[in-house]
Amino acid sequence: MALSEAFRARAGEIKARYPMARSAMMPLLYLAQAEEGAITRDGIRAVAEALGLHTAEVDAVVSFYTMYRPAPCGRYVLAICTNLSCALAGARELIDQAVDMLGERARHDVSEDGLVSLHEEECLAACDAAPVVQVNFANYDRVTPEGLREIVDGLRSGNPPRPSRGPFPGDLQATSRVLAGLGGPVEGAQPAEGGDG
Repeated sequence: MALSEAFRARAGEIKARYPMARSAMMPLLYLAQAEEGAITRDGIRAVAEALGLHTAEVDAVVSFYTMYRPAPCGRYVLAICTNLSCALAGARELIDQAVDMLGERARHDVSEDGLVSLHEEECLAACDAAPVVQVNFANYDRVTPEGLREIVDGLRSGNPPRPSRGPFPGDLQATSRVLAGLGGPVEGAQPAEGGDG
């Protein structure tokens, strides 16, 4: 699927914010992810073209950073940190519980209901809050099995609990728009209920 003319116009606006065009690569990748729900080959080509780069240069960034999704995924990416601090605090059990709740397919693709993709994250850089669970880049600290159930049930019901800091960002495409630098509150974001998870 080719990216829209709106993408190209927004790409020009984002690129103009930076003294060196290449510096706009990460926001442009979020813009492509917001439009298509993943970083597709068309998205990589469009970003490379906008920046005057080779597709291999853009692909290297996409393949390095885990926040870019090269394949379609659910509306929500549920990431569970599995680094040492989180592993010692029970992350493995949370992964097993998430697979039980969402199905094995969620681990490699998206849950049967199309809502959630499960991702084992190497590090979420919040070791003091282990185990950490993240939904569309919003952290939930010190997540217990009960807290994980509350998060998953909230995603399924359209009423996710409030992250440990800040508002719930919305679905992956809306969150990607914000990370692309397209401003303010996330359009369509649900106000989150509850506490830390």
